[in-house]
Amino acid sequence: MIVRHLGLVDYPPIAAAMQQWTAARTATQCDELWVCQHRPVFTLGIAADAGHVLDAGAIPVVASTRGGQVTYHGPGQIVAYPLIDLKRQGLFVKEYVARLEAAVIGTLQAFGIAGHRVAGAPGVYVRPQAPGDASPLPAQAAGMPPAFHGLAKIAALGVKISQGRSYHGLALNVAMDLSPYLRINPCGYQALATTDMHTIGVPAHPQRVSATLVAQLRQQLQPPAKAPPHTPPS
Repeated sequence: MIVRHLGLVDYPPIAAAMQQWTAARTATQCDELWVCQHRPVFTLGIAADAGHVLDAGAIPVVASTRGGQVTYHGPGQIVAYPLIDLKRQGLFVKEYVARLEAAVIGTLQAFGIAGHRVAGAPGVYVRPQAPGDASPLPAQAAGMPPAFHGLAKIAALGVKISQGRSYHGLALNVAMDLSPYLRINPCGYQALATTDMHTIGVPAHPQRVSATLVAQLRQQLQPPAKAPPHTPPS
């Protein structure tokens, strides 16, 4: 997997570039991982309800080809775009999403934070009042809406799969201005609390978090190296 660090960039050109790259890649081309931070922007998923943007103000609202509803990107948030040939790796979408969440949970764990999954609501959540509490969340009855009581979202997921190849990805909140989240229904959920690592008491530098996240994504998404063929002794 080739890792490209893009720095602080606008969202639209990166979104267009990864879509074009995915459409043009060959069957033997290496997977890539693009890592960046974005200048402030609200992005809408392909089937998002624009009504979830309550007051954009001066922050641009950009339509996206990813799944999901509305989210916010801004400085202090690490964004990772894995460009993976899922078909070549034999990965189904559900497992791929689970591996992205596992990479975020592993990253948070490295900084003493317990990340949690919420059934029916992709992403990673924490207990802001007890960020190290790894005890399981209460069981959720089948068919019930996601339960966010006592939780805040710290990482969002939004992916696109085209001909078995992924683009878009995930965003992990490290140390950012969280106020824009009050101007949307994050991921389409009214009053869903959002947080970052700094706010819950872990003032890690974004570069350290980025390096840890890249290592976790490599572990989750790179296929295991094939052993050399066995040659019997002569």
